[in-house]
Amino acid sequence: MTANTNVQGSDAVSADGAGPIDPSRTVAVVGTGTMGQGIAQVALLAGHPVRLYDSAPGRAGEAVAAVAGRLARLVEKGRLDAAERDAAVARLHAADGLAELADAALVVEAIVEQLDVKQRLFADLEEIVGEGTVLATNTSSLSVTAIAGGLRRPGRFVGLHFFNPAPLLPLVEVVSGFATEPAAATRAYETAKSWGKTPVRCADTPGFIVNRVARPFYAEALRIYEEGAADPATIDAALRESGGFRMGPFELTDLIGQDVNEAVTRSVWDSFHQDPKFTPSLAQRRLVESGRLGRKSGHGWFSYAEGAERPEPHTAAPAKAPERITVRGDLGPAEQLVGLFEEAGIAVRRKKGNDSIELPGGARLCLADGETSFEYPDEEIVYFDLALDYAAATRIVLSAREGISPDALGEAIGLFQALGKQVSVIGDVPGMIVARTVAMLADVAVDAVDRGVASAEDVDTAMRLGVNYPAGPLEWAAKLGARRTCSLLRELHERYPTGRYAPSLGLVRRGYAEQVEESR
Repeated sequence: MTANTNVQGSDAVSADGAGPIDPSRTVAVVGTGTMGQGIAQVALLAGHPVRLYDSAPGRAGEAVAAVAGRLARLVEKGRLDAAERDAAVARLHAADGLAELADAALVVEAIVEQLDVKQRLFADLEEIVGEGTVLATNTSSLSVTAIAGGLRRPGRFVGLHFFNPAPLLPLVEVVSGFATEPAAATRAYETAKSWGKTPVRCADTPGFIVNRVARPFYAEALRIYEEGAADPATIDAALRESGGFRMGPFELTDLIGQDVNEAVTRSVWDSFHQDPKFTPSLAQRRLVESGRLGRKSGHGWFSYAEGAERPEPHTAAPAKAPERITVRGDLGPAEQLVGLFEEAGIAVRRKKGNDSIELPGGARLCLADGETSFEYPDEEIVYFDLALDYAAATRIVLSAREGISPDALGEAIGLFQALGKQVSVIGDVPGMIVARTVAMLADVAVDAVDRGVASAEDVDTAMRLGVNYPAGPLEWAAKLGARRTCSLLRELHERYPTGRYAPSLGLVRRGYAEQVEESR
């Protein structure tokens, strides 16, 4: 659902609202927790007078002191001039009541994530601020439309979702509710941009961009773990060292907090009427119920007790590399491997065939495609996982059925070890780790674009900057090809017929368009 772009009448933001708010105008922040203080600091260093308000007595004054202290530390580190610090502190004030925010050009709310509390706050603010004031919520989980639902003038209401810590992370999701005027959204967008942030536009749907599109990164890792195919350390290593992600999903959720991450997943799932693509994990639920919330509790998927050792990923013992291989057909996104094998001194022969690597002993190496090795009992099939960049990857993941010839598996392991890679062998799971994660990320991203949530460019930007992905999911989908991505998901859907892996209509259309283009 896209935002309503036809709101007219007295609700309209003034014509000069298309540009950023002038730095001479006051920005007010309601809520003085970590996020509220961070947003205040960003606006302050952009040159605005800033007023901080909190309903708890004394909290606003404490927040002013805390922000001033952070600015002092920036001076100590040489990141801020002392004169700039003094000028900024002089512009920062605590407000004793909402009435003191009357002259604000922008009010950003960063209070508790409770719909009724936010609605009451903005109803009160609407009676105080001027008609040209933009009202904004920093909510990460509630509907922007619902928060503004009781306002007389919802057209000037917008979501400004900063990421924590706000002074450091560049991304801001500018969310248009159903009644948000284009001029109000544009003014919020341009203001965030003038503050040195990278804003992206999105419609008011559950999870906005980042929290919606990111769900498969966690969900597929948890599903693979629940199936017993690999342990958390190995899954994390695969996504870091082969997929190029900065952190694996298990260590990342330990950092975020298992309770927080699970609550976001459950909120998105419920908001999409329990769509199977967003189904929460029972394993994560049990972790939360046990109180193992991650770093903040001292234990999550991993222990953070003093002296605790982090489990190591499964890594295969050294094996002998084959002297020669035969590459049949086209390896698609793994074609880069052919040159790497040749550089490693392995003789490569090319033949027509079924897009695989034939080993001297007769086994075949196939790129993860959604099928499994046990489906080929009369053949020795070993699957290898996708990598963002096979040259840069430091780990390759293999999977094979139980009972496969040790010689066949040994040749496959040795082949990749000859490239200087560590090798992890996991259970015979469809789609493996990186391939199925990337395919699901791409599918959810394509669906978001096709439903008007955001542009393809903004989705990729949001995922790179908001959660540090090595590539935007649509960028990666283009590299893989829509046909290959769609085919992998269809194979997964055949093996898990719950609807979770059914490719979106948008991805199917792209696959057909790609096929038509290739046939010309």
